[in-house]
Amino acid sequence: MKLLFIGDIVGKIGRNATKALLPAVADKYKVDFIVANGENAAGGFGITDKIVSELYSYGVHVITTGNHVWDKKEFIPQIAKEDRVLRPLNYPPGVPGFGSVLYRLRNGLKVAVVNLSGRVFMSNIDCPFRIGKTEVERLQAETRVIIIDFHAEATSEKIAFGYFMDGKVSAVIGTHTHVQTADEKIMPAGTAYITDVGMTGPADSVIGIEKEQIIQKFLTNLPTRFETAKGDGVFSAVVIEIDEENGKASAIQRLQLRYP
Repeated sequence: MKLLFIGDIVGKIGRNATKALLPAVADKYKVDFIVANGENAAGGFGITDKIVSELYSYGVHVITTGNHVWDKKEFIPQIAKEDRVLRPLNYPPGVPGFGSVLYRLRNGLKVAVVNLSGRVFMSNIDCPFRIGKTEVERLQAETRVIIIDFHAEATSEKIAFGYFMDGKVSAVIGTHTHVQTADEKIMPAGTAYITDVGMTGPADSVIGIEKEQIIQKFLTNLPTRFETAKGDGVFSAVVIEIDEENGKASAIQRLQLRYP
């Protein structure tokens, strides 16, 4: 099977780029399953129920998120009802929402998606290594095809987590920093890995935000209202080929396309 994972969708430009480019990309690479990180899809901060439906209509099967999933307060009650919109699994018990999902493709194949958050330079929530290991062991009773969105800041933590999960899951895909890295590879035991898949959003920006606003923040350190940038977009993703029987990945390819 072939997986397409779309990097952090930021604002309307990111959604428009996904709508415009996804059909051709899915057709060209004969994609079977599509996952997108959507935590910044609503104006660059959070996600809404309407945008969830919008992304589904474009062909996305599962939406992962991260620390910004809580930014739109009106969506918090909805996340407890929508099992295809994931929040990091390693939030403490009692937090609403789902940290993993088992999705059945048209051919009957079950694919698991797990969402985890790192802790270095981020919220000090539960350990993603220990929580992830326990969840993967549970899911292995259902399927060998397991995808992890590891939403983290530090490259060292991401790389360590990739090696920790090597041979246990089909892919560890890093999100959060919005900058696509050039270290995609198949690890020794057959897990596809990339430190960060990149951003789908405004190309002429600082990780999706208006350049001048970010520059002023660095110059003055004063509180600033950030807005998503305008202009052309970029569509960042990876395509991963996975053996349906043993869950091992055989190929990973980075994509970065301009829009329009």
